[in-house]
Amino acid sequence: MEEMEEELKCPVCGSFFREPIILPCSHNICLACARNILVQTPDAESPQSSRASGSGVSDYDYLDLDKMSLYSESDSGYGSYGGFASAPTTPCQKSPNGVRVFPPAVPPQPQHHLLPHPGVLPPIPRNSCITCPQCHRSLTLDDRGLRGFPKNRVLEGVVDRYQQSKAAALKCQLCEKSPREATVMCEQCDVFYCDPCRLRCHPPRGPLAKHRLVPPAQGRISRRTSPRKTSTCTEHELENLSMYCVQCKTPVCYQCLEEGKHSTHEVKALGAMWKLHKGQLSQALNVLSDRATEAKEFLVQLRNMVQHIQENGVEFEACLVAQCDALIDALNRRKAQLLARVNKEHEHKLKVVRDQISHCTVKLRQTTGLMEYCLEVIKENDPSGFLQISDALIRRVHMTEGQWGKGTLTPRMTSDFDLTLDSGPLLQTIHQLDFVQMKVPAAPILQLEECCSQTNSATLSWKQPPLSTIAVDGYILELDDGGGGQFREVYVGTETICTVDGLHFNSTYKSRVKAFNASGVGQYSKTLVMQTSETGLPPCDIKTLAAVAWFTFDSASAHPDIILSNDNLTVTCSSYDDRVVMGNTAFSRGVHYWEIIIDRYDNHPDPAFGIARGDVLKDVMLGKDDKAWAMYVDNNRSWFMHNNSHTNRTDGGISNGATVGVLLDFTRGILLFLINDEQQGPVAFDTLEGLYYPAISLNRNVQVTLHTGLPIPDFYTPGESEPSGSVC
Repeated sequence: MEEMEEELKCPVCGSFFREPIILPCSHNICLACARNILVQTPDAESPQSSRASGSGVSDYDYLDLDKMSLYSESDSGYGSYGGFASAPTTPCQKSPNGVRVFPPAVPPQPQHHLLPHPGVLPPIPRNSCITCPQCHRSLTLDDRGLRGFPKNRVLEGVVDRYQQSKAAALKCQLCEKSPREATVMCEQCDVFYCDPCRLRCHPPRGPLAKHRLVPPAQGRISRRTSPRKTSTCTEHELENLSMYCVQCKTPVCYQCLEEGKHSTHEVKALGAMWKLHKGQLSQALNVLSDRATEAKEFLVQLRNMVQHIQENGVEFEACLVAQCDALIDALNRRKAQLLARVNKEHEHKLKVVRDQISHCTVKLRQTTGLMEYCLEVIKENDPSGFLQISDALIRRVHMTEGQWGKGTLTPRMTSDFDLTLDSGPLLQTIHQLDFVQMKVPAAPILQLEECCSQTNSATLSWKQPPLSTIAVDGYILELDDGGGGQFREVYVGTETICTVDGLHFNSTYKSRVKAFNASGVGQYSKTLVMQTSETGLPPCDIKTLAAVAWFTFDSASAHPDIILSNDNLTVTCSSYDDRVVMGNTAFSRGVHYWEIIIDRYDNHPDPAFGIARGDVLKDVMLGKDDKAWAMYVDNNRSWFMHNNSHTNRTDGGISNGATVGVLLDFTRGILLFLINDEQQGPVAFDTLEGLYYPAISLNRNVQVTLHTGLPIPDFYTPGESEPSGSVC
């Protein structure tokens, strides 16, 4: 109920509606507020007058009125008409609901003898105009003024009920002092009782025993419920509204139909239209209720998102701080390593210089001693004694001088450190440090409308979720083996559509896809189930299909000399040599049977019929290599042949119109042949496993037509372990 409160408030005064009237635009306004926002227009530029009580004013009328500058687009408010000097503009105000309105203009001071009686509203000036405060549509009032607008009694009743529902708890009407809260109401007495007063004044026995007591809330509702007030016509005040004009969409009276503008309009009973519109409103409310429910669920989702965003924000901030701290720790560790290298270089330089100082000090001491000794010798006056040691001293002096001249007086180490820290790339990297995609992609969405399956293939399409902003480097598509086995990768790439060939015929496959990027691999999509069949089925359309294959000859893989016609069902050859053509469907499961009709058979050639691998030789007779298992036949007899080995010669040949049948049973792993509905020889081949294509070889002397989708011959009983389908 509280959410309805804004609907019950006037857009001008912001309070609950009091005596609401209905404007032609279907909006409501208080009668007093409508009088407050009236604007007087000059007689010279009075717009086309229209009846206020009309069922509607055309958009053209509104457009004409808008041209009068009653509504300004520049300030989105209302203004008095400024086209004449005697009516000065009045500053606009704002209602509690934010709608700009004008208070009534102060009229010129009237003469005392013309003053209206106190309590009587002054008459509305002629050519008054009112503008809806919600849709800004304007309307000129007629002679009846605001009385021409119908009163909204329904809205008035809703406001009254709403205000009463918010009133205080109901009190007992018989308590003399400090009334207690009422517990029941008597519908016949129309009195609210508390428990003591009910026992005292309304005993359960006697004449009051048959009175109906109800809870106070229900009694308040029943009090409000009263016979509907009969509305009177706004044009004929003495007439009750009894009919409804369909064209004008308004209730009318009998006199309106007789002499008014509704006389030629379609009308219906007021009660019937009342029930009809109530039903339409109920249906519209049901739809709106569904939307409101969806909106509530959406708001819950958004509120959950707010909580998740806050939690993820805290988690992300903690992760960011941890990563930056890790970078700082790594930088500090590197700083310690570099400082250790500097200290090592520092100690090395000091050691070298100190060693050189020590060495030079020793040599200088020796040199100084030698010099002092030589000076003392020079002072000796004994020639023979001097000459006796002079040669040795001269040699020592030259030797000592030579020792000082070999780089001894050059520093072995510079004082500068030959180390320069290359911090430029690291600073550049720090400046370029930014956020990158740190999450794996979301699960892709399979587009079911674009997915389909064929006889031996399936096409799947997918896309990223619409709100996902995570970068995707590629996708991985996985399928099972068609028998409920393990999934295997069948595609890895950047495309969002993929066709997988070589699938089992008439088998059920499960598929799924996931996305990946540099951060890792995302979640799988929903699993999609597809059924391979002769005609493409949409995904999830799983149903039991007859294990009967319809196929044709494959022109793409046939030898160039092969000639196909009749929608690739009839084949012959342009060469005298045998050439091979295969079917377009391969089998690996189930039991399959097809027939070949001999349309033309000249000069007794040896056509061959059977099965083959996909890489069989196409320019030799079928069965010459190890990729084919066949029966070749002439007009008198037949042989089985595989890998150029001929076995089981059997009498009985073919001619024009003959039928050759091929039966492939994977449940037993055997292949056998029929001619004219009779089995030709024993089982031709057994232990067959793998993927096989129907195949024949022929030359230009033979033309045959293929018939597929045939049931298994009656004489043959399939094995008990027959699977559900075949594979291609």
